[in-house]
Amino acid sequence: MLAELLKVANLDPGQVILACAVTFFAGFVKGAVGFAMPLIMISAFSSFLPPDVALAGLILPTVVTNFSQAFRQGIGPAVETARIYRRFLIGTMVFILVSAQFFDDLPRMAYLLLLGVPVSAFAALQLAGVPLALRLEHRTRAEWGLGIIGGLYGGVSGIWGPPLLVYLLSTGVEKRQMVRAQGVVFLLGAITLLAAHLGTGLLSGGRLAFSVLLVLPAQLGMVLGFRLQDRLPQARFRKITQALLVVSGLNLVRQALLG
Repeated sequence: MLAELLKVANLDPGQVILACAVTFFAGFVKGAVGFAMPLIMISAFSSFLPPDVALAGLILPTVVTNFSQAFRQGIGPAVETARIYRRFLIGTMVFILVSAQFFDDLPRMAYLLLLGVPVSAFAALQLAGVPLALRLEHRTRAEWGLGIIGGLYGGVSGIWGPPLLVYLLSTGVEKRQMVRAQGVVFLLGAITLLAAHLGTGLLSGGRLAFSVLLVLPAQLGMVLGFRLQDRLPQARFRKITQALLVVSGLNLVRQALLG
């Protein structure tokens, strides 16, 4: 049955095996540092899969791994994290809905550059040792502002993680809380994406089967990544996160310039 559905999506065994390998690696990276899974998957998938299959493939693995990440320490800590970052969550989710209405009005190059350049610059400066921590009295405004920025970008590009990482890195959040906060915010966004594409029909038939198939390698990679995360010292964890954020930002710039 699964093989028949995958044929509907025009996938051969080689493509499926390669997609599983990419997903396993993306899950490992996400387990280790808390983000970058969709970025890795969509960047790699785009080289050997049709765009609709590539997008559909990452949806269910993203939902499942974000659920694992958000609730790794239990329901109580996840709920408390949602309460702590409620302003960021509200700003992000509301403005995803607002900006989604203008998806066709903003050139793709413009929003990718507007997000990729400042994110790369911020993370590169942190890697270079330049202190960019927000003052305590400004954190509430920063959380609202970056949440709104994340939502504005999320609605038109599907990318709302970098502003959250900027906020968490600049305020010196402890490793476990940082990863959990990413999980909570990303989970809500992933559920929104899932609901949207169940409605559009993108996530159906062979594409749905493909997405279901990728859940297992994603979760296996995530479990191994968690083990690495637990052993990483806080300082090294921050450095790896900053480096990946630079790469993420530069990838957005690359997409803007190369189409």
